[in-house]
Amino acid sequence: MSGEIVEAQGLSKLYRKGRLDVPALRLATLSVQRGEFVTIMGPSGSGKSTLLYMLGCLVQPTGGVYRLEGRDVTRLRGDEVAQVRCSRIGFVFQSFHLLPGLSAQRNVELPSLYKGRTRFERRERARKLLERVGLGGRLGHRPGELSGGEAQRVAIARALMNDPVLILADEPTGNLDSVTGREIVALLRQLSEEERAVVMVTHDAEIAGHWTDRVLHMRDGVLMEG
Repeated sequence: MSGEIVEAQGLSKLYRKGRLDVPALRLATLSVQRGEFVTIMGPSGSGKSTLLYMLGCLVQPTGGVYRLEGRDVTRLRGDEVAQVRCSRIGFVFQSFHLLPGLSAQRNVELPSLYKGRTRFERRERARKLLERVGLGGRLGHRPGELSGGEAQRVAIARALMNDPVLILADEPTGNLDSVTGREIVALLRQLSEEERAVVMVTHDAEIAGHWTDRVLHMRDGVLMEG
């Protein structure tokens, strides 16, 4: 299977500060194909996270067009955007964002609570996903009982719960040692090879150059190839 998952044309974002409009993103254009693993690099404040959250339908662009699987999501209403975000996009963050009072299995189940699955179906899928990321023996452990690498694996399993076509990872290795970080990126690489698209923000040039198909750079809100 082939095809374009992400198609963004002229995406811009202005933030209002007092009487000034401050550009966070300037006319960003990019496409990401099914099966592709793309990295975005750049200094702090360059607009990397703004672009990533825009691709994740968490930030509304000031201008431009964003199509996900050919669908113009910039024209959708709030509830429609939420449905796309829930069903087609998975998120992995630097700080994991796991609920500390819930087990690993329950954390993974969360995205599917409103998808119409039975409790048994949710639990079974969460169990299989945790086994897939190497945590079959940690189903009942809470985040505080897991290492950083294990917590990030739980987060990746959670991101896969609704079988998304696009995985967005914001500094997923930022809180991990180098060996564990490489293991996490290798897992993301594997996910991209299963006909998903993966877009990752990172500061680690070695990881970007070794594991991903394409490296994009951002500076002052401008997206550049190479």
